[in-house]
Amino acid sequence: MLSPIALAYAAPFAVVMLVYIGMRRRSESASVALLEESVEAGLTEPASLHPLIDETRCLGCGACARACPEGTVLGVIAGKAHLVEAANCIGHGACKAACPFDAITLVFGTEKRGVDIPEVGPDFQTNVPGLFIAGELGGMGLVRNAIMQGQQAVDAITAEAKQRRHPQRDLLIVGAGPAGMAAGLAARKHGLRFAVVEQESFGGTVAHFPRGKIVMTQPVELPLAGRMSFREVSKEALLEFWYAILQRFPLPISYGERVDNIAAVPGGFEIRTTHGVHGAATVLLAIGRRGTPRKLGVPGEDQSKVVYRLVDPSQYRDKRVLVVGGGDSALEAAAEIASEPGTTVTMSYRGDAFGRAKPKNRKRVDALVASGAIDLQLGSKVLEVGVDDVTISAKGQRMVIGNDAIVVCAGGLLPTQFLRDIGINVETKYGTA
Repeated sequence: MLSPIALAYAAPFAVVMLVYIGMRRRSESASVALLEESVEAGLTEPASLHPLIDETRCLGCGACARACPEGTVLGVIAGKAHLVEAANCIGHGACKAACPFDAITLVFGTEKRGVDIPEVGPDFQTNVPGLFIAGELGGMGLVRNAIMQGQQAVDAITAEAKQRRHPQRDLLIVGAGPAGMAAGLAARKHGLRFAVVEQESFGGTVAHFPRGKIVMTQPVELPLAGRMSFREVSKEALLEFWYAILQRFPLPISYGERVDNIAAVPGGFEIRTTHGVHGAATVLLAIGRRGTPRKLGVPGEDQSKVVYRLVDPSQYRDKRVLVVGGGDSALEAAAEIASEPGTTVTMSYRGDAFGRAKPKNRKRVDALVASGAIDLQLGSKVLEVGVDDVTISAKGQRMVIGNDAIVVCAGGLLPTQFLRDIGINVETKYGTA
């Protein structure tokens, strides 16, 4: 029989344990629900780098789930950590660092879905001597990772370029996103002769985010410019910060210039672009993984009213808009445009249901369809784009719809073939590091 003193300690301990067990059960129930939603939506495949959990080591402490900056990507179910919202994992890697039992390995791809990753060494040099890759193209997402890799790659490039002594320049940087910007600042800091070419606009993927999108990042040091302290920041604020850096430390960036080929020549490389031919001792590819937008391949698609990503929904006020696609980007675009005054929005998707979109996006679009704000045409495809209309086939019926703008959200073609054409080894990873 317990003594009065033991009972005095046992009662509070029992209360604490009951509260703890209750919290664990509620947390597990929430994780199970999220996992079931992900499975139902077909969102069980991570986009790129993600944790692989060794259940023989995992003790279900939940440190990984608490460390993840994205919130509910990880959860504890039946005493073990699980990826419950796998599609939301963007490769922070904080889970691995937080695990006290070394139960997490960061890997690319899964058994079902391979991810193409170029061969890159610790110094960011590919199997082609003098040709480097930094940022998202190498499989590591996040603004902070891209910035760090851009400057680390240039640290390695500096010694390589000076050994080669190319008569035109030491380095050509391809891409003006976070990795390319950081690489340019590092190249300027090291006194390299360099140039930057960008096929679109400054900012890379961030520049093409929808208006007001929150960008998740972590503090990082930028060459010359100093510390970037953001953790959560709007797209506009981040771009404004970067543009201010360019005003202080100008970089030689050529916009609207796409690289078509890179060939090794004595002393370096010959880089053919839409603007001409460049020569450089070394080349850094910082082009991201967005690739070339997948097009419709129909007559009239070359008109300026056809775009392949949504940037600012307000530009579509009082217009008739067709959104093509069935993924999250298409649903988000349609919902944002439908919220603008005076818009008429039609969605065209070849499938019979949105099988690979997040539940919150599907619910939002379903509500807008029910209210009449969106005309949803499932089982349809675009046949032709006219000047002020568009022709689609919807379940065998040909329809001509009045149209002022088309937003195509059909994904992109990764630059895998381009990399292979210029000699870089590309490996398809199926759940391996």
